[in-house]
Amino acid sequence: MERFKIVRAFILGPLLEATVPKPGNVNRYRDFGDLTIYNFLFADTAVIGVYYEAVKTAELLRKGIISFSEAGIGELIKRAVQASREAQDANPNFGVIALSVPLIMGLTVGRNILDAREKARLLIEESTVRDTMELYRAIRIANPKGIPSGVKYDVYSDESFRELFRDGINLARLAEMSCERELIFCEWINGYDLSYSTFGRLYGLIKELPLEDAVVEAFLELLAEKEDTLIMRKAGRREADLVRRKAREVLNGNLSLQEFDAFMREEGDLRNPGSLADIMAVSLSLLVLRGLRMEIRNGKVWGVIGRP
Repeated sequence: MERFKIVRAFILGPLLEATVPKPGNVNRYRDFGDLTIYNFLFADTAVIGVYYEAVKTAELLRKGIISFSEAGIGELIKRAVQASREAQDANPNFGVIALSVPLIMGLTVGRNILDAREKARLLIEESTVRDTMELYRAIRIANPKGIPSGVKYDVYSDESFRELFRDGINLARLAEMSCERELIFCEWINGYDLSYSTFGRLYGLIKELPLEDAVVEAFLELLAEKEDTLIMRKAGRREADLVRRKAREVLNGNLSLQEFDAFMREEGDLRNPGSLADIMAVSLSLLVLRGLRMEIRNGKVWGVIGRP
């Protein structure tokens, strides 16, 4: 698969995700006090160089010049987060970066889009303790909301680096321990199940609905199916479950989308479904890679797969 095709897909996907007016998220109509659409524009385009380097590193993997354990995915994630932070002053895309880097490399090594998920999983499994340490440094740079302190392998404790080394905690072991608290880690160890199923759902929906409507519908289905782990970390499981039940009401026709969006924003960004937004960004990247282009029909943007 062409280098630039992969990189373009994983830049455009997150930009589409940030632009579409999804409930509870920053979008082209709505901002939060400390996070705007401009943060996403600057952050998501700042990582182009690191993503390109991830592809080149994966080409060495494919040729057998380096092994999976030498891929350095932790450092690549850290450098992408650093580039994002240098371009703007918030944390709009840590989750997207952490999901994208292994998958970008998997797409380069794999035979096709479906094979890529297995290769990405192998990268996580064969990662080293150093990759985990670099991920920790990336988290410190991004400083995401809701990270617990005082826990085993505390991200913000310098002692944690000694503990990670002592216990041999690579990214796979870290993900297994942390999956319940963060969807990204579940995706790593489950072969990107949710990202790929959402990609498949989007592929079907764009045949029936304008692009924005298709993305909103797929996002509502995600919210109705899964508790968002960012909401859970910030506001607790009861709040996350309430969001899920409200999303089901929208799908059942018992609550309007506008009422749901108002509910999602009435506590500021407390109910911002950031983890599921990260899943949507990667799913859209896969859709772009599959050949997504746009057409305007009667003033609406439609997503179309394939050449004109």
